[in-house]
Amino acid sequence: MAFSKLFPLMVARIAALSILLFVMAIPQARAHEIDPGIADVLVTQERIAVDIQLSLESILSEMDLANITDTTQAPEEEVYNGYRSMGPDALRAAVEDFWPRMAPRLVIEVDGERIVPELVGLSIPDVGDIGNARTSTISIAAALPQGDTPVRFGWAALYGDLVVRQVGGGEDAYTAFLSDGDLSEPLSRTEIVTESAWAVFLRYIFVGFEHIVPLGLDHILFVLGLFFFSLHLRPILFQVTSFTVAHTITLALASLGIVSVPASVVEPLIALSIVYVGIENVMGRGNLRYRTALVFAFGLLHGLGFASVLGEFGITASHFVAALLGFNVGVEFGQLAVILGAFLLVGLWFGQRDWYRARIAIPASLVISAIGAWWSIERVFL
Repeated sequence: MAFSKLFPLMVARIAALSILLFVMAIPQARAHEIDPGIADVLVTQERIAVDIQLSLESILSEMDLANITDTTQAPEEEVYNGYRSMGPDALRAAVEDFWPRMAPRLVIEVDGERIVPELVGLSIPDVGDIGNARTSTISIAAALPQGDTPVRFGWAALYGDLVVRQVGGGEDAYTAFLSDGDLSEPLSRTEIVTESAWAVFLRYIFVGFEHIVPLGLDHILFVLGLFFFSLHLRPILFQVTSFTVAHTITLALASLGIVSVPASVVEPLIALSIVYVGIENVMGRGNLRYRTALVFAFGLLHGLGFASVLGEFGITASHFVAALLGFNVGVEFGQLAVILGAFLLVGLWFGQRDWYRARIAIPASLVISAIGAWWSIERVFL
C-alpha cells in the first residue's frame, strides 16, 4: 500500500491512542480545571446582596483566570496549592486580609458610579482531598443610592468567567454568562428582569458567533483546514454538515451534564484535530466519505470545547433548548463567515489556477498543522 494511503491510517491510530491516554488522565486533570464563578444577585430598592460560588484559592493567589484554562498553567500554582491545603479558619483569615484588594474588583455600578461592597459572609468547606478543587461561597452586599436607577453587576476580567443569575424571578429570571470583565444587563430595583425564550435564542446567536469570530482561533483554523481540502461545494458542504451535527450532539450532552470531560483534556485533542486535517490536506485529497466521518469524530471534540460556554449553571432549564439552538446558529454563522472570508480572499482569485494547490493550499495547510502541533505541546506540557 502506498505511503500516501498508509499515512492517514497511521495518524488516526496515533490520535486514537492519544485520546485513550488523555482520557486516562481525566481524574487528575479535573482537579486543576477552572470553573466560572456563579453569582446569585438579589436587588431591592435600597440594597444589593450577592452570593458568589467561586474558588477562593485562585482569587487569593491572584491568578489571571482570563488567560488560562487550568491552574497548572499559572505561575502562581505553588501559592494556589498552599491555599488549597489551608483549613476553613485559616483561609477565612486570608480572605479577610485580602478583602481590601478584592472588593474594588467586584463591580456594582449605578448610573455609571461604582459602589464598593462589604464582605458579609463566607462559607468554606473543609480541606478534604486537596487533589480536588474546592468551591466556597462569599456573600457581599452594598447600600444603593436613592432612586430607581437599575444596577449592573460583574467582576474584573482577572477573575475569569462569571455566571450572573437574578434571584426571585423563577425559571425566566435573567441569567448571563459574562467574560472579559463584562457587566450584567441593568437589573431593576422594582421588578425582576425576565427573558423570553426568543430573547434567549437571539442573545445566544451572538454568543455562538463570537465564540468562533473572533475568540475561537482553534475552531477557525480547523474550519480553514476544511476549506483548503477542496474548493468544490460538495466536499465543503459534507464536511461542515458533519461537523455541525457532531458538535451539536456533544454540546447538548455536555451542557446537560450527561458527558463531562475537562478542558485540559479536550483542548489538546482539539489541537491534534487541527494537526490532522492540515496533514491530510498535504498528503492528498483522499476519500470524501472517510474524511467526512473523521470530521464528524473531530466535531464531537469541538462540541465539548463549546460546552464551556453553555455550562449547566449558565442557562435555566426552561430556556435550555432556546439557548442551545441559538448558540449553534451563531456557531454556524461564524463558520460560514470564516469560509466565505477565505473564499473571497483566496479562492475567488486563485482557486482556478493550476498552481493553487501547490502554492497556496499545501503551504497554508502546513502552517495550520504547525500551529496545531505547537498548541498540542503547549496545552499538555507547558
